[in-house]
Amino acid sequence: MLTMSAHLNEFRPRQFDLIAFDWDGTLFDSTAIITRCIQRAVVDVGGQEPTREAASYVIGMALMPALAHAAPDVPKDKYPALGERYRHHYLQHQNDISLFDGVLELLDDLKARQHWVTVATGKSRQGLNEAFQAVELRHRFDGSRTADETAGKPHPLMLHELMREFGVDPERTLMIGDTTHDLQMAVNAGCASVAVSYGAHEPKAFDALKPRHVAHSVRDLHDWLLQNA
Repeated sequence: MLTMSAHLNEFRPRQFDLIAFDWDGTLFDSTAIITRCIQRAVVDVGGQEPTREAASYVIGMALMPALAHAAPDVPKDKYPALGERYRHHYLQHQNDISLFDGVLELLDDLKARQHWVTVATGKSRQGLNEAFQAVELRHRFDGSRTADETAGKPHPLMLHELMREFGVDPERTLMIGDTTHDLQMAVNAGCASVAVSYGAHEPKAFDALKPRHVAHSVRDLHDWLLQNA
């Protein structure tokens, strides 16, 4: 059954067939917890605690490149321990994380309009599958790619693989994310993008990457997509 917003827009021409969402900071309200887990992990292995800005900047990247970037003073031989400490802290808090309000309604409206709805994330496959189970979201997505099964952001491979899977051209693909890594991946893949300002990166950093829109809430994103996607 269509929601009212989907019903009002069901005859509007569709501009994008494939919509790829980032996960953390875009659909999942996890930015603050991930930032703190990165900071604690670095301190645990003897590094200098990164600032909040430095720790949040790497969200969206594959885990080990992200941790290495956030902890330049940690030697490479400590990277396994650094990853283990991050996972330790994150597992302690993963049940404290929830979807942003309005995400389920947004996804249902996009599915009602027959978009392919997918996830392109820096999380691991295990981490994404656990998140799917925790919030009962798996059936709302047609496909997904994670950083440990393809190239991490901003390399375009995960978008290229999703486009091949669903037979969609770059000009009919839209990437939505909260970081410059997401937007640069879209540029590298030849796709359009939309940014959200309520996640990890400050919106002033988005300008050079020319997203079609910067949404300041899930409601703002929802409305833009129904009008323009």
